[in-house]
Amino acid sequence: MTTQTLPPPEVYQGQFGEFTITQSDRTGVIIYRAGLMVAALSFAIGSTLVLLNNNPTIFTALTPLYTCFSVALGVSLFTIHIYMASLHRTLQIFWAIGSIASVILAISSSEPLALAVYNQPLTLFGVGFIFVALTGIYFKEAFCFNRLETKVLTLIVPLLLLGHLVGILPIQAESVLLGIWATLFLVFALRKTVQAIPADIGDKSVFTYLKEQRLAKV
Repeated sequence: MTTQTLPPPEVYQGQFGEFTITQSDRTGVIIYRAGLMVAALSFAIGSTLVLLNNNPTIFTALTPLYTCFSVALGVSLFTIHIYMASLHRTLQIFWAIGSIASVILAISSSEPLALAVYNQPLTLFGVGFIFVALTGIYFKEAFCFNRLETKVLTLIVPLLLLGHLVGILPIQAESVLLGIWATLFLVFALRKTVQAIPADIGDKSVFTYLKEQRLAKV
């Protein structure tokens, strides 16, 4: 009876030394990408309902879709690999602020959440934080992987939200920007599914070095 042994993990050379990628690292990336996919699908379905259906009753269906989007985004933000711990924590805080503001608005408003935000643009000062966190992911992916869709999304999201906040965008322009946002978000999530997992983990020696630097300052 032969004994099977697992092959040794591949050793990578990082900027500050060698490192290996564990199964836990890989699982984290899979969860991060799954969160992005659920968020993108929820956002795309909701956007399609808004753009292609004039029935006001569909706005009620947007609340559960937005909930799925928010939860999935939160999962991705807690499993994403970002070298700067302060930036990572800031994006998580932004997500939390936006989520809490959304819950409060949904409970207190007499109309569906989507309509409440649309009709009261100032609510974006609370709810909008969740999209700031999402834009942070787009920016990180654009910076790290030079993805065209995330470069465009990094510009489109604040343009649409700020444009609606100050009331300078016509409805037609908002509809076009929303359609582009939903489409490119889905493209981004789909492309992530075929990207090599180690790329999303990054250089673990950098994480180790930055952690040691933080501990040295304590």
